[in-house]
Amino acid sequence: MAANKSTANPPVPTSGDRRSRRQTATRERLFRAAMKLFAERGFFETTVEDITEAADVGKGTFFNYFPTKEHVLEAFGEIQRSKIEAALVQARTTQTPFPVLFRRMGDALLAEPGRSPAFLRSVMIANLSSESVRAHLCDNLALGRHKLAELLALAQERGEVRSDMEPAAMARSVQQSFFGAMLFWSMHGGTDLRSWYEPAFRLILSGLEARPAQPVAPGSALASPGSSSSPASPSSPNSPPTKER
Repeated sequence: MAANKSTANPPVPTSGDRRSRRQTATRERLFRAAMKLFAERGFFETTVEDITEAADVGKGTFFNYFPTKEHVLEAFGEIQRSKIEAALVQARTTQTPFPVLFRRMGDALLAEPGRSPAFLRSVMIANLSSESVRAHLCDNLALGRHKLAELLALAQERGEVRSDMEPAAMARSVQQSFFGAMLFWSMHGGTDLRSWYEPAFRLILSGLEARPAQPVAPGSALASPGSSSSPASPSSPNSPPTKER
């Protein structure tokens, strides 16, 4: 049986498989060429002809994969979302500690936007200036936030993340921090995006950490059965004075 297994030939790729691989490779080449040019020249200064020339394909080929130049940004958003999905898969299939997963995911998410402040500015402006691309961005953000919430919920189950907040609320806060850091970096620059985001990352991770249960002191109001858990409120100015004995 072992001999038969070792001599077995792999399935021969069909013409459809080869065509699909070529199409995927061409789309990837166009996307990478566009990202490089956006970083060097800016989104609005880059033309479709520039992209196809850099990718070494005909101009008409571009429109077989992207209806407009703005739709390259949709692919960019999908790639970013896939990095969150990859972290979730790793969390489900391994015992990698959440802080390690969270940092790896953060580094991956910052890789493409961190090409240059000018690149990030042009991408942000392009996203905001096109209604269709902006709608796709919002959909991608919602899907990514949902996957991030799943990751946080799993970490909650494992006791690695605080349990007093909803995963969806924490996921939104992480997204807001991430985009806030990118916006400030795109305006100021001066260092790489990872270094810029590092203080915020540590603060977020500290805020997500699981909280130990607070012990209740013996004899306290919380420990006494039947007693009120709220402290006595001070007398208000309108309450009648207490008679002295």
